Amino acid sequence: MKEFHNYIDGEWVGSTATMGNINPSDTGDEIGHYCVADAGQAQEAVAAAANAIAQNRSPGIQGRSEILDTIGSEILARRDELGVLLAREEGKVLAEATGEVVRAGQIFKYFAGEVLRLKGELLPSVRPGVEVEITREPLGVVGILSPWNFPLAIPAWKIAPALAFGNSVVFKPASNVPGSAWALAEIISRSGLPAGLFNLVMGSGGVVGSAILDDPRVQGVSFTGSVHTGATVASRCSARGAKYQLEMGGKNPLVVLDDADIENAVNCAVNSAFFSTGQRCTASSRIIVTPGIHEQFVDQCVEAINNLVVGDALKEDTQIGPVIDELQLQQDLDYIAVGQEEGASLVIGGERLQRSTPGHYLSPALFVDTQNSMRINQEEIFGPVASVIRADGYEEALAIANDTQFGLSAGICTRSLKMASDFKRRSRAGMVMVNLPTAGVDYHVPFGGTKASSYGPREQGSYASEFYTSVKTAYTCPL
Repeated sequence: MKEFHNYIDGEWVGSTATMGNINPSDTGDEIGHYCVADAGQAQEAVAAAANAIAQNRSPGIQGRSEILDTIGSEILARRDELGVLLAREEGKVLAEATGEVVRAGQIFKYFAGEVLRLKGELLPSVRPGVEVEITREPLGVVGILSPWNFPLAIPAWKIAPALAFGNSVVFKPASNVPGSAWALAEIISRSGLPAGLFNLVMGSGGVVGSAILDDPRVQGVSFTGSVHTGATVASRCSARGAKYQLEMGGKNPLVVLDDADIENAVNCAVNSAFFSTGQRCTASSRIIVTPGIHEQFVDQCVEAINNLVVGDALKEDTQIGPVIDELQLQQDLDYIAVGQEEGASLVIGGERLQRSTPGHYLSPALFVDTQNSMRINQEEIFGPVASVIRADGYEEALAIANDTQFGLSAGICTRSLKMASDFKRRSRAGMVMVNLPTAGVDYHVPFGGTKASSYGPREQGSYASEFYTSVKTAYTCPL
């Protein structure tokens, strides 16, 4: 079995411990052994990143642009190969996995252009004869802690802007999806980027993540993951004055009004709730439906869910792959039991499935007769589990949609421009979709939410510069 090493200061570095990478579609399939870094190696990676900044190794804007474009081009050229790897280790169906690879490549190419578009300002002072210059400078060493559900796209939209704006990176991927992270690191290692500007350290959050969080040489940390871990990141970065960016959970609503195109509404609901096995922070887990369309909508949703093919992520006809691992599967099953105990009606799914290979398969579950106060409607499940909530009309539907600690994404299905415009204005979410699934965003515009979903500057697009740079104001008085 091949052993995959960490990447520190331009060198591939082994370790005394490794972790297996298991295919959730076939738990008998081990993808490889990936080195587990210890705290000392994590500190070496930070030292390399800090030294690269101290020695001003980052190329100029033309060099950085060309390097990022090279990385993006290779990712796109290898989309089929990398898509198979991603599907094999994460369980995302092959079409979605390949789409994620393409998005990662596009992100690097986008930031290859953003390198050349970083803006400044030159203003007159209120004092005669004085000029004021406002510029953005690199933050320095950036720690990147990424989740398992988008093992290539999320690292891409953190690493690309970090490098674009002249920072160095220490990257710790999620432990159960090291393969895509290693493949990305290997591409970056051959891109012409000087040593130390990018470092990969695989391992546990408790060891490697802690070393990154607590190192005073790390000026900023970008994290995507759970609310609980995000609170830890915030506390430890705040304690030493480091900048931090958090993308965390969601309990996203999809409002379906009586005037909605029912076929489109069902497609939006099923796509949002169950594609990617529901393992998206933007998934719609609360579907809020008004009375005139409620029964017909539920019936058609049940029919659509019943026709979904659950199976091996690499099989061409599979629409829903496995849950990432046994721990997540058990959490999903536990929440399904909680919903039934709370009095919700499980109209379809929620059962562990057996397929030709041993894997973490779960039939998509839909609850009806639910109240927004139920745990299944307030706590993030992060699996193929959704609830229908009946609302008396638009105002109640909007109130239910906003009645959550989260505020990442929200959607509405309606033919009414008036209702759509009002929902966009009054929805307490960072992203709003009209007649579209709540999951599925573009790479060139801001990504992020409100309340417990996000903290700090937005990710992606030109707004990424707000986190990965700091603002300097300089005053000049010509003599």
